[in-house]
Amino acid sequence: MLEMGRERFEELVGEALDRIPVELTRLMDNVVIFVEDDPAPGRSDLLGLYEGTPLTERGDWYAGVLPDRITVYRNPTLRMCRSEDEVVREVGVTVVHEIGHHFGIDDQRLHQLGYG
Repeated sequence: MLEMGRERFEELVGEALDRIPVELTRLMDNVVIFVEDDPAPGRSDLLGLYEGTPLTERGDWYAGVLPDRITVYRNPTLRMCRSEDEVVREVGVTVVHEIGHHFGIDDQRLHQLGYG
């Protein structure tokens, strides 16, 4: 497994977020992004996870709810990458993929777009 401290990995997630066009980040609403070392047991290959209500599914009822949660998992990413450059690429794909879910884009379409 590639060695990379949590602080550096969090920096890479922040840099991936910075590469998302401002026009899109302005549209993101009530969502927080976390870095965790590992997903729940049995999901060891999961690189990221979106939990919440996509923007496309929110209606008048959507008020006073906890923020959506995007989690990027450090250890599974480091296990699949051989260099920091690969981590940068994979983190970028994972961040865009999970934000895509926030915008209501499904896995199939994200894979078609190259974010899978």
